[in-house]
Amino acid sequence: MSSRIEQLIDEIEEYIDNCKYQPLSNTKIIVNKEEIDELLRELRMKTPDEIKRYQKIISNKEAILNDARAKAEALINEATIHTNELINEHEIMQQAYAQANEVVTMATHQAQEILDNATIEANNMRMAAMQYTDSILANAESLMNQTMKTTKEHYESYMNAMNQYSDIVNANRVELNPPEADEYTGEFTGELPDTEEVEAGLNIDML
Repeated sequence: MSSRIEQLIDEIEEYIDNCKYQPLSNTKIIVNKEEIDELLRELRMKTPDEIKRYQKIISNKEAILNDARAKAEALINEATIHTNELINEHEIMQQAYAQANEVVTMATHQAQEILDNATIEANNMRMAAMQYTDSILANAESLMNQTMKTTKEHYESYMNAMNQYSDIVNANRVELNPPEADEYTGEFTGELPDTEEVEAGLNIDML
């Protein structure tokens, strides 16, 4: 079962795939800011919960090790009790020592094996959780970088268009009010009118 973060990433990718391209462009798309912001907001809210969940998995390492220690101690205690019972039998003293040592050795080996297996399992769980969390964060980082890149491109396109409009307006103002040459010096002495005067003139012409 996939996590909510994976679902959100899929939704964002699907949303981007379904966005319309800008006119005369095969790479730039039109994004609804409110919709993409809502998806990103939920992604930011869910990320800490997912990280806590994997931290909880990592913390189970101690529980696994504690359980292994308890089993090992139980085996050693059982072996010790059995050893004491054998030692108390005077008629089989030598056999009791041999069996006791064998039981303790086997119990020690089993306990060490349990501890080793538990440590390996806990470390594997920890590494898997860390890799999975890092993969989710990497996807989120890539998506944010792509969103910032798209926003920057839109802003630069908007500023270029505004600069072009400004040049056109300035050229129109020059055409409406060409500078006049002084009859004695031949120098142009005319001045461009204020923006309010030009707009007033344009409004009168339009009427």
